[in-house]
Amino acid sequence: MLNSILDKNYPETVEIIEVGPRDGLQNEKEFVSTEDKIKWINQLSHTGLKYIEVTSFVNPKWIPALKDAEEVVKNIERVPGVTYAALVPNHRGLERALEANIDEASIFMSASETHNQKNINKSIEQTFPILQEVAKESIAAGKSVRGYVSTVFGCPYEGQVSIENVIRISETLFEMGVRELSLGDTIGVATPLQAQKVLDTLLRRFPADKLAMHFHDTRGTAMANVLASLEMGITKFDSSLGGLGGCPYAPGASGNLATDDLLYMLNGMGIQTNIQTDKLLEAAQFIQEKMNKTLPSHTLQACSN
Repeated sequence: MLNSILDKNYPETVEIIEVGPRDGLQNEKEFVSTEDKIKWINQLSHTGLKYIEVTSFVNPKWIPALKDAEEVVKNIERVPGVTYAALVPNHRGLERALEANIDEASIFMSASETHNQKNINKSIEQTFPILQEVAKESIAAGKSVRGYVSTVFGCPYEGQVSIENVIRISETLFEMGVRELSLGDTIGVATPLQAQKVLDTLLRRFPADKLAMHFHDTRGTAMANVLASLEMGITKFDSSLGGLGGCPYAPGASGNLATDDLLYMLNGMGIQTNIQTDKLLEAAQFIQEKMNKTLPSHTLQACSN
């Protein structure tokens, strides 16, 4: 039994995509000042992270926590080798993002019709041409594009989501020119076996290096789902430092996978990330103090005791 466990073929390296400044803060009632956002992102830039999603160019009336998107992006320290990305919903958002000089545009939609309506206020079919325009203009401006598919493993309104829907949307986004697709467990309902079944289907159509996983820890299964995904050859994972955040348009979507918990597990498995634990925890403690609340990360709390 022990030999079969040790024989599992885990990757040698994993890329952690830090989404805390966007996905972490977007759902928080406590507004983090622009100055503190910039300080936090600058700290993250010196941890060894290679990718930081810094904000969202969604209309500020929908996401007031990120109303300072332009000011944040224009004033952060740009560390060579780090990609600074932002969520971009439409043409107007892209204009703002390009003016602020983001490195990559992240486009997003849901695999379930109801969540897409709640999140974007449009049907899936109405969303495609809007994202097509954003992708085309981003690429023309010399910016790469990353795609998000939400509710891949379950919808708060519809329940189970058809894998055929996920495939169709994924294919359409790749046709638009996205370089990578992040598959989201928006409400944290996925289990390891489900994660592997979904990946088994998708990996028949798309290369593993084109897929990333975005797990929420709502029910405590995020880390188990990461492990299951590693066994399927996935090497890119979205996470939020301290476990900050969730989706404002998905009831129950609390608890992003904590970057520091993910790093602890990967380090213990001998999987390389090139992230410095001490600097990451300093950044986690900084944002926890600014949020004025205890964050759900297990590693952060263990280090605070």
